[in-house]
Amino acid sequence: MSVEVEKVSKLYGSQRALDNVSFIINAGQVVGLLGPNGAGKSTMMKIISCYIPESEGVVKVCGYSTVTQSIEVRKNVGYLPEHNPLYPDMYVREYLRFVGGIHLKKKDVAKRVEEMIEITGLSPESKKKIGALSKGYRQRVGLAQAMIHNPAVLILDEPTSGLDPNQLAEIRALIRHIGKEKTVILSTHIMQEVEAICNRVIIINKGKIVADDDTGMLRHKVKPSHIIQVEFDRQMDASLLRNLPHVTDVKHSGGNKWTISYSGDEDVRKDIFNLAVTKNMTVLSMQKEESRLEDVFQQLTQS
Repeated sequence: MSVEVEKVSKLYGSQRALDNVSFIINAGQVVGLLGPNGAGKSTMMKIISCYIPESEGVVKVCGYSTVTQSIEVRKNVGYLPEHNPLYPDMYVREYLRFVGGIHLKKKDVAKRVEEMIEITGLSPESKKKIGALSKGYRQRVGLAQAMIHNPAVLILDEPTSGLDPNQLAEIRALIRHIGKEKTVILSTHIMQEVEAICNRVIIINKGKIVADDDTGMLRHKVKPSHIIQVEFDRQMDASLLRNLPHVTDVKHSGGNKWTISYSGDEDVRKDIFNLAVTKNMTVLSMQKEESRLEDVFQQLTQS
């Protein structure tokens, strides 16, 4: 097991940032650690990384205790904080050699730096100062420093924050590639990112775990929300849609488009189509949407 967290709490005075949190992450998993601001995500990642100690409980990384064997834990963890701590006046290779010199034997540093530049796609910008790089490439440098000592566990706190769509796609692809070989814990507020990258999700709210499951299965852990997007050839009377069986909400989406929510297991598309037929109307399009991870997140963290 790569990461074991057992009954962990973190107290700041009388405030509990984490409250009796437990989970196990096995090798090779890419886990999304989610929660609203102030939920305790960054605190949990800092504890696993040995930046701060837990107040109660036990944390082990690759079998080593974060309290009594912190040096061994640090050897096995790579950490990219939300605010990427780089030296803007250093050149890319210069910085990676500096970081590599902290972790590796002197004879191994140069080779490992070149490997990380290749893996993270830094080659085109490797001769520049870090301060001259775009944010996307600075994130790549951050990933390279986190992985330079070849850790078993990689912890990424908001690694794609502030990136443009092209940079976002590149960093996501890089994380997916890394996740094939390492255990990755990823914190983000972008639900599409979690669905695209992670195979497991842990949701923390007010310091407690409120969900822990496979990304696909998590949608079934809360009351399902079924939504249908429909467009008619002319304006439909909203009251007729609201009166259909199992319909819970009807919203006008502009033009002749409607968003219809319904409960239960019955599919109401047939009823919508039949209503259109009785009113001599044509259904131009109709699409059913299942619960999204974002819907599940909101239901679990809005209390």
